[in-house]
Amino acid sequence: MAASAPTPAVTGFPTEGRCSYYVEKKKRFCRMVAAAGKRFCGEHAGVAEEENDRKRILCPLDTKHTVYEDQLAKHLKKCNSREKPKPDFFIQDINAGLKDETEIPEQLVPISSLSEEQLESLIKKLRKASEGLNSTLKDQIMSHPALHDALSDPKNGDSATKHLKQQVDGKHRKKDSMFERLQIDIQHLCLSKIPLLSKEKLPVVGIGKHLCGMATDLALRCLVETYAASCEERNEEPLAKRIKNDKTEKEINTLAKERNEKNVPEKWTPVAGIVIALCCHHRCDWRHYVGKEYFRVLGLGAVEFHYFQRMSSWATCGMRRTSLEGSNITQRRKDHQNDDSEEHDDGGYKITDASTESLSGFLTVEEKKKIGHLCKLLIDQGRIEYLQQKGFNPALQYYTDPLVSLENVLLTALPNQSSSPETTT
Repeated sequence: MAASAPTPAVTGFPTEGRCSYYVEKKKRFCRMVAAAGKRFCGEHAGVAEEENDRKRILCPLDTKHTVYEDQLAKHLKKCNSREKPKPDFFIQDINAGLKDETEIPEQLVPISSLSEEQLESLIKKLRKASEGLNSTLKDQIMSHPALHDALSDPKNGDSATKHLKQQVDGKHRKKDSMFERLQIDIQHLCLSKIPLLSKEKLPVVGIGKHLCGMATDLALRCLVETYAASCEERNEEPLAKRIKNDKTEKEINTLAKERNEKNVPEKWTPVAGIVIALCCHHRCDWRHYVGKEYFRVLGLGAVEFHYFQRMSSWATCGMRRTSLEGSNITQRRKDHQNDDSEEHDDGGYKITDASTESLSGFLTVEEKKKIGHLCKLLIDQGRIEYLQQKGFNPALQYYTDPLVSLENVLLTALPNQSSSPETTT
């Protein structure tokens, strides 16, 4: 029996010029435009009697839409889901870090499945590794002049003011400025292949607002390894020699004078500075983490890192449960959900009961929050050590009030020959 369009459960007629297919799930007719002389849109043309001789199939590139079988070859050439040509600055996994299969166990149980003894052992390792770290960070809370009027507007309530404080002014209107947006995963981005940077050999300032978890590590490697390494030869070559390669003596003197007037340093640095607002440590990944060597020196490895990055969410999750069992239930439920459900999730520890009693007599809420902060601090310290080894002077500081954002730690870094990050604005 030939297929026919579903019969509407309610009376009514399709809008003139629109598709006559009744969408049972939405309890209405399809609102797509039908071609002249046709009853159905292209998506539902298969149900039309006059077009039964042409078969529609699912697009092999994206099963969310269909296409006429006899036009498949033509469609694949222009389908929006087709693979686009990769730009020159795309290099697969260039910033991913080395993958060591022997270090990462095939399956690690969730924290909720650990015994109290196992959890205690992890916490002891954490506290030992964190000894001597400075957990008191300096406040560097600043505000952009562009926001002053809006922040002081009495019409704005608390929510609007908080929202404004979290925004970054992205509207650059200077006529002499050039901006280019690159849509690419940082994991595959090679800065030295970007035409503007490769041509002008420009120094880069890396700025990131909430680069979740592993994205921070990918960005750091992209800046201080990928880009800096490609500029290493230029960095080591004396300025006069670089200029002399293709300039006359007169031009050399002119450029040298301009360099002095502009206060350009003799040693050119590929990365002039780094500013990253840190967040979502529970989304970090051992393979991409830049502080592996720091962990190894402390006698820690992939297993400890895995649990520390999960426990880091305790610092911001707002736990208020009276029993560890309640926490386990929430965790197990979260473990079976998609990890990418939200940009800034809580790592599976979101608990809302207002009690502050001890969890199974083992850890209080405040103790868990302190442990979460220690985990964050240890992971960030690995990044600090990495930047120091790469010739930078890094620092951690608070950039906003915790009432605005619990993720309020800023990582800054300047090349060693520059002034200290703590004294710059």
